Amino acid sequence: MKHILNTKLIVAGLAMVLQFSIQKAAMADEGMWTFDKFPAQVVKKKYGVDITKDWLDKTRLSSVRLANGCSGSFISENGLVLTNHHCVMGCIEQLSTAKKDYIKNGFIASEISEEQVCPAFEVNRLTEIKDVTAVVLKATKNLTGEAFNKARKTSFAELEKSCSQGLDTQRCDVVTLYNGGLYHLYKYQRYQDVRLVFAPESSAAAFGGDPDNFNFPRYSLDFSFLRVYDQGKPLSNPHYFKWSNEPLKEKDVTFITGHPGRTSRLLTVAQLEGLRDQTLIRRIILMSELRGFLTEYQKRGKEQKRTAHTMLQGIENGLKVIKGQQQALVDKEFFENLVRKENDFKNKVRRRPDLNKKYGSAWNEMATLNKRYLDMSNDLNFIAFNSYGSKLFKYAQLLIQMSDELKKPDGERFEEFSDSRLPQLKQQLLSKAPIYKELETALIEFYLIKTREALSPDHPFVKKIMGVKSPEQVVKELVLKTKLNDPKYRESLMAEGGKLIQSSNDPMLNFAKLVDKDVRSIRKTFEDEVDSAMKATGEKIAAAQFAVFGTENYPDATFSLRISYGQVMGFEEEGQMVAPMTYMKNTFNRNTGSEPFALPNTWLKAEDSISSKAPYNFVSTNDIIGGNSGSPILNKKAEIVGVVFDGNIHSLGGAFGFDPKKNRAISVQSEAMLESLKTIYKAERLLKEIKTN
Repeated sequence: MKHILNTKLIVAGLAMVLQFSIQKAAMADEGMWTFDKFPAQVVKKKYGVDITKDWLDKTRLSSVRLANGCSGSFISENGLVLTNHHCVMGCIEQLSTAKKDYIKNGFIASEISEEQVCPAFEVNRLTEIKDVTAVVLKATKNLTGEAFNKARKTSFAELEKSCSQGLDTQRCDVVTLYNGGLYHLYKYQRYQDVRLVFAPESSAAAFGGDPDNFNFPRYSLDFSFLRVYDQGKPLSNPHYFKWSNEPLKEKDVTFITGHPGRTSRLLTVAQLEGLRDQTLIRRIILMSELRGFLTEYQKRGKEQKRTAHTMLQGIENGLKVIKGQQQALVDKEFFENLVRKENDFKNKVRRRPDLNKKYGSAWNEMATLNKRYLDMSNDLNFIAFNSYGSKLFKYAQLLIQMSDELKKPDGERFEEFSDSRLPQLKQQLLSKAPIYKELETALIEFYLIKTREALSPDHPFVKKIMGVKSPEQVVKELVLKTKLNDPKYRESLMAEGGKLIQSSNDPMLNFAKLVDKDVRSIRKTFEDEVDSAMKATGEKIAAAQFAVFGTENYPDATFSLRISYGQVMGFEEEGQMVAPMTYMKNTFNRNTGSEPFALPNTWLKAEDSISSKAPYNFVSTNDIIGGNSGSPILNKKAEIVGVVFDGNIHSLGGAFGFDPKKNRAISVQSEAMLESLKTIYKAERLLKEIKTN
């Protein structure tokens, strides 16, 4: 099949979503549903499956969130976690060395004592959901601007602190739903001792590489195992998914529980226009240049290739996603339908005097605010939220800001320094993950060049950080002499409330100090004058939606736990039906011996032993988005039948809408994982643990 982004393929039929009313969305396998609003009756009527509260509780407690942006699931009573290989690539890279390249050669812990700690890794299990809408809305009632922002943050902080009770093992997040129409308090069990158990070779996990990414048929073994530990021992865990013993068939009903990152299906047309005409284009240009830069960097040598591998893979994936979103929004028919949908909504509001008085001005307000946001975008991207692609700079900035922010009341801090987030932040700062100074040097220089290009050489900020020096001269002074790559040094800087930070003469710390005033000024202006107003206006539009359509529709994704339903089903591509499943044996027909279609030796040696009937990847109609990576895909018994790792090319427009005829989730089938563990990797210990359960 074609391995290029095709606008017609991405958007053909996406407009169909607009033919469905909000109330009928559930009938099309559409929706990333919160657990308290799952449309059980719709599923029962359509598929004959009875989803009970006990079923939902079991799946909720067996599902987990990887705080780095992915999903996963418990699959044993001993804390074994199933997720994607690409979700643990950061851990694999950090545990690798030039002599032990686990990215290239894979990792198998033959004994439990060989399982290795993933630096700065956190797993969350959702234990409780509470509606706190009334509390938040009361706190912000009739407030605007800085007062609104402060009251909202204070309300969030108080709710989260009361919920967690000061325990590092508990994490509580206030989750904003329907753009501020509802606020829920999610309580998680937090696990920070997470260890790598198994990972296949990257060439098997990501077979086909970027050309195959977001396409189907696929032949990727994109799964890995982690284990959660509690007080130094494997977690004693009563809540986990068992694996299905029944072969998966076409039209089987499937469920996905995971943490989809973010969708934009409830944004206004003005906001979508800003994405289409400015934001996405800028991201495409920057990420394309970064991809080219990293590709050339990898050609410097084997070690450069190894250390930049994970970053390049992430950039390639993100770039393809953004291109797909952009091409969906520039499709004239699709966007005109979005405009008609919004106009219909606004007309319904205007025809009711009571609603028009309350909410009729909200769309114009949002358009004005969005324009100001776009006008600020360069300052936001290249000053306020610019980390220069550098872990060292990020450490410096976090240390400086932490020493100041922790002196403030919880509700007045930047959100990343709230009490509920501090355990994860401290884990990140004390991580023993290696830092590669050559890569750091190259990335900072790249971002300094891009900052000067975006802001202009005459911008006061550019003059401040560069003076008369070139980016190359600036970066050498920053990276070569900094000691922030040493976790013990970072720990010493954190001690005693960060008293040593101001007296330290570390060049990277000095650079972070130099930009801190500008960072804070721009961020405060944005949060107090723009973001807070957009949130307040979003609340008004959400209230109008509830008044017109009710509250039975699903909210946009927010990296909080959701559940979707669907069935195993192929799709039509250019007049031809694409079968819903692939088979492991057929992978060898695509093996060319050259990247990204080069199978590892473990596979080549096992070719004759792999069952000819072993299925591999499959597609289903479940509604997913980025963040669902690593989600378990379940049968009606809540048993594992696979793990989600991708969507097809049509799913790229899923940020804005869902087409049941085309959008597909792509998963590795459970039988393929078992077959690979048995035949290729001889991982008897893991097979026994999975099968025992």
